[in-house]
Amino acid sequence: MKRNVYFIGIGGIGMSAIARYYNHAGYNVSGYDKTPSSLTDELVKEGIAIHFSPDIEAIPKDIENTLVIYTPAVPADMEEMVFIFEKGYKIIKRSRALGEIASEKKCLAISGTHGKTTTSTMLAHIIQSSGEGATSFLGGISKNYGTNLILSESDILVAEADEFDRSFLQLKPAIAAVTSMDADHLDIYNDTRTLRQAFVEFASGVSESLVVKKGLEEHFSGISARCYTYSYDNGGDFYPYDITMDKNNRIVFSLYLNGESIEGCTVGVPGKVNVENAVAAAAVAYLHGTSAENIKRALKTFCGVKRRFDIRFEKNGILYIDDYAHHPEELAASISSIKGIYPSRKLCAVFQPHLFSRTKDFYKEFAQSLSKADSVILLPIYPAREEPIPGVNSEMILERITCPDAKVIQKNELIEEIKRKELDILVTFGAGDIDRLVEPIEHCLTELYV
Repeated sequence: MKRNVYFIGIGGIGMSAIARYYNHAGYNVSGYDKTPSSLTDELVKEGIAIHFSPDIEAIPKDIENTLVIYTPAVPADMEEMVFIFEKGYKIIKRSRALGEIASEKKCLAISGTHGKTTTSTMLAHIIQSSGEGATSFLGGISKNYGTNLILSESDILVAEADEFDRSFLQLKPAIAAVTSMDADHLDIYNDTRTLRQAFVEFASGVSESLVVKKGLEEHFSGISARCYTYSYDNGGDFYPYDITMDKNNRIVFSLYLNGESIEGCTVGVPGKVNVENAVAAAAVAYLHGTSAENIKRALKTFCGVKRRFDIRFEKNGILYIDDYAHHPEELAASISSIKGIYPSRKLCAVFQPHLFSRTKDFYKEFAQSLSKADSVILLPIYPAREEPIPGVNSEMILERITCPDAKVIQKNELIEEIKRKELDILVTFGAGDIDRLVEPIEHCLTELYV
């Protein structure tokens, strides 16, 4: 193995976990990212050198002993990428790096167009708190552990299996789950059929057991792994029943685990969507061999994931939740969960669309999901890796939203807009840089309501 590991795009949630892994293992880790963030701040504190303007002088000069890992979100014509290819460095994608690490352990993987970050973090917590432990690469920051990388000496590895750029095809799990296969990343897959074919190809690499949301099993009839189903309210091999709500708005349920039942379960974070994710995580853990009692105990102590149904402010009758939802189905599920917990309260949704291509593909569906809120504030599209598409903008969504109070504003106008509104429940949604507004919103709400 090369002694230097250099990352291009080191601040990404997946890239930073791999950087942490190599840094902990004693390699010389450094890298580039476009903008500083709380994640890059943490990496620097851990001893990783990071720069934020392309600089070929910062790349290790020892070509023979340097591995370069990059994210496909970085343009191929970026100065450092061009230099690395010209000089003959060994260079691999993030997905291959994760695949090589996972190949040395028993891999438990969670895939799906949504739900995979929370579900994989739940699974990691179940295995960790059972005492067995797992090295876990997560797509978000676990609030139990304060990181997106959990290290363990065990031979178990938990991974979030990302369908973007077909990354998950690098993983060959022993046990895996598929939480959803809704149309997404159509800039890569072109259509839903091709996307689902990629999930089937991923499932074909599973050696022992596959857990899928009930209704999806028909797509996996040809795979060699044994297929199990789970659901929230549609039966299957794993499902909750006797569902009630406690005084703290937590769902209490009995959990059916492929023939075994355990009563009095709850999840440490609220919402129907989190119970459904918990069932999927419990199914994978149970098939791996974790006891029902250990699963029950872990679910109760699960604290959630930053930016996933993340309650940031709850004082004097005002509730503020931050959520990563950036697909119409995710938005619908999150809004439905919030409305289910607080049926008589008014919800103001702030949404920053992510990618011009996704907005172009799903602007009608976004409008339909957001119309379930009582008021909507739209921000301009976050481009990420894309160039603008002429005629594609947030106004396309606005025109089709049916709730009477909806508008598009600039990002720098949001705090003043919040100050003007009569708030009850405020939720920020999006996968772009809307996360940079979370703390300013918290400060604003503290000034207004504390």
